[in-house]
Amino acid sequence: MTEVATVRRSRLTPEREAELYRAVLDLLRQVGYDALTMDAVAARTRSSKATLYRQWGGKAELVAKAIRHLKPGSIADLDTGSLRGDFVALVTREDDCTIAENAALMRGLAMAVHGNPDLLEAFREFLIQPELEEFRRVLGRAVDRGEVRADNPALGYIVHMMLGAFATRTLIDELPPTQEFLISYIDAVILPALGVPTT
Repeated sequence: MTEVATVRRSRLTPEREAELYRAVLDLLRQVGYDALTMDAVAARTRSSKATLYRQWGGKAELVAKAIRHLKPGSIADLDTGSLRGDFVALVTREDDCTIAENAALMRGLAMAVHGNPDLLEAFREFLIQPELEEFRRVLGRAVDRGEVRADNPALGYIVHMMLGAFATRTLIDELPPTQEFLISYIDAVILPALGVPTT
């Protein structure tokens, strides 16, 4: 395992890595996960398949890391001094068009996850667990500040609630999630569940 990890150690510049991730995301939006191939990624990025496999091991890890790269920084770095401020900063890091595009991409990948155990494993390792840890840090700061009680039962469900806002907006309202909608959801649902005043 150590030998494999050594072989797969990064040899790409950050700029080249970002270029590859952008190409992967473009292809995902065009053809979806199941039709995405390493051959197509190699052709789009003028790379060899050997380089791609050496760097990422396979399609699932490449896609999960591309999605992770799409996110504008760590959630835990958003420290405005209040939990509401942190949540508002989280949902306003991207404009409405980008939010809608990314939500559509994630809906498509959510379907693919159910039929691809390797993709689910990669999502858990590179997206879900890191984001859960980041949210725990944000919420932990709110507890330390006295904004939220440490024994509030809603603390364990905040990520579920946030994902629900993105996932169900299109399904129920036939509208994309927007900054305005997400902020109103935070004020009407998430903060009251945590016992945090919205003013």
